[in-house]
Amino acid sequence: MSKLDVQKLIVHCSATRPDQDIGASEIDKWHKNKGWSGIGYHYVIKKDGVLEEGRSRLRAGAHARGFNYKSLGICLVGGLGSDGEIQEGVDSYTPAQMTTLRSLLRYLKMSHPKAEVLGHRDLPNVAKACPCFDVQQWFKE
Repeated sequence: MSKLDVQKLIVHCSATRPDQDIGASEIDKWHKNKGWSGIGYHYVIKKDGVLEEGRSRLRAGAHARGFNYKSLGICLVGGLGSDGEIQEGVDSYTPAQMTTLRSLLRYLKMSHPKAEVLGHRDLPNVAKACPCFDVQQWFKE
């Protein structure tokens, strides 16, 4: 994937509870169990703010139907409350995760200045709350 192909930076969530401290390797297993070639996200941000690489940036993602060939996918671990229900708002994530997300988006915007930053739920025909907060409102450049 060349830099010119990246038109969107799409933020997702893993839809996991607060006690599930997972990372790219677990998501890779989940996606392989679905029959995919591996993890669909290019980046995963763990609860402690550690940034892990997922799918190579040279390969199209498998995270947003219709947009995989022109986007990079970023997954925040979390999104659900302890009851397993959607937890709307950035409080679903740790401050370390949000700091890492902001830094990553700023870095990626330097490489892809025209790329639009949005949440998975902001794409057309997506009936999910993912990533459970308004990314465009939160990320003001």
